[in-house]
Amino acid sequence: MTNHWVSRVTLQGKHVRLEPLSEAHIPGLAEIGVGQDFWHFMLYGDMKTEADMRNWVLDILEREKRGGDLPFVAIHLESGKVAGATRYLNIFPNDRGLEIGGTWYGAKFQRTAVNTECKYLLLQHAFETLKAIRVQIKTDSRNERSQRAIERIGAKLEGTLRNHMILPDGYIRNSVYYSIVDSEWADVKNTLEGMLAKYEK
Repeated sequence: MTNHWVSRVTLQGKHVRLEPLSEAHIPGLAEIGVGQDFWHFMLYGDMKTEADMRNWVLDILEREKRGGDLPFVAIHLESGKVAGATRYLNIFPNDRGLEIGGTWYGAKFQRTAVNTECKYLLLQHAFETLKAIRVQIKTDSRNERSQRAIERIGAKLEGTLRNHMILPDGYIRNSVYYSIVDSEWADVKNTLEGMLAKYEK
């Protein structure tokens, strides 16, 4: 099954290129993702080996085939290295809504232009090309760093879904939901462009 609203696309920025996820990205993703502590907040379990990362990539690609996800790998342009991964998920064509999530970056790419520009490219494509009217972002209620980062770009807090998910380690997760709607995109875009301007040489 394919999703006729969203389709594979490469999104190019000044610092990063978002390209469709493939099995060829597994070694690069494993190099930066294995052993990271942020997996505790996510739904996939710990990534301890390259084999774990391969299983994760194959699972995400299978989700894409079913039409539910559109995954990207972030390539850091200056180094040519894999910087992380992100995707569109919970895609609702009839309601012109989707979620940006499943996002993670290698340690040396965190707190750089990479995450900011990835969000910019994904939101710009969603609102300006796909003509989305709503983009949502959710995070673990324990992950305060993620919440602050989402709030900084101007997403609006909607609320918390309590006992929302059971993680692989058995933890019962509360999820904090944020959204941006089409009428807010211009302000969010200006905020993101201002943040990106600080990284210009």
